[in-house]
Amino acid sequence: MIELDAEQRAARTWFEALRTRICAEFESIERESGSDATFAYKPWNRDDDPKAQGGGGVQGVMKGKIFEKVGVNVSTVGGAFAEEFAKTIHGASENPQFFATGISLVAHMANPHVPAVHMNCRFLVTGRRWFGGGADLNPALPIAEDTEDFHATLKAACDAHEVGDYPRFAKWADDYFYIPHRGVHRGVGGIFYDHLEGDFDKGFAFTRAVGEAFLDAYPQIVRRRMGLPFTDADKAALLAWRGRYAEFNLVYDRGTSFGLKTGGNIDAILMSLPPVATWA
Repeated sequence: MIELDAEQRAARTWFEALRTRICAEFESIERESGSDATFAYKPWNRDDDPKAQGGGGVQGVMKGKIFEKVGVNVSTVGGAFAEEFAKTIHGASENPQFFATGISLVAHMANPHVPAVHMNCRFLVTGRRWFGGGADLNPALPIAEDTEDFHATLKAACDAHEVGDYPRFAKWADDYFYIPHRGVHRGVGGIFYDHLEGDFDKGFAFTRAVGEAFLDAYPQIVRRRMGLPFTDADKAALLAWRGRYAEFNLVYDRGTSFGLKTGGNIDAILMSLPPVATWA
């Protein structure tokens, strides 16, 4: 069992509340389409893991008419990094013990005109305390209006906060969500930030703003595109693009690596993978 201080408890509580609101909104979209799909929730814990301090989370997955597969996970865990892995983690050289709480979301959509999306917000404690996260849009068939609206909403969230730096965070997303062996970006970007430390209240307020921006922007895009007709060629493009997404998450994604190397729930970690993909 992990003992939480006031900051850790506040972060965990908000991440869980955001999960509840996001899942309710996504279920509402399914109902609008005539589907009765809902999220299935699977709690997990690692209190019995001798290598961990305990903790766990809840994996939420929905497979519906609009959301072919969407996962929304929340977790709060603690433990100690392996010596070599600790060298790669901010502040772990000062203290290999860690605490992490956060929300992670990936949605793969049935209609090729509706972009897939990723969002993650987290609070970590090692020898330092910091927030990280962001959101990025991943369309198989990019539409300029959607890209512009998504970025504009994230920029507004950044501009409203002292610690928000949209140009830097947008470039960070472009640099991070890149597939070197393909020479292409994973999607059309968004923002990515990490190691936001110092003033807890400012970092937490900005992280909440990122979550709110995602909840504002993405459902609007889904509703705008979910009824558009598509062709077999459109579907083939979607499946091929999903292969690129899977390659990035398995080879380069730091969150995947962090989860697997710290004893996280494997099903929850790999929920980011698409339900169906192709490699020609």
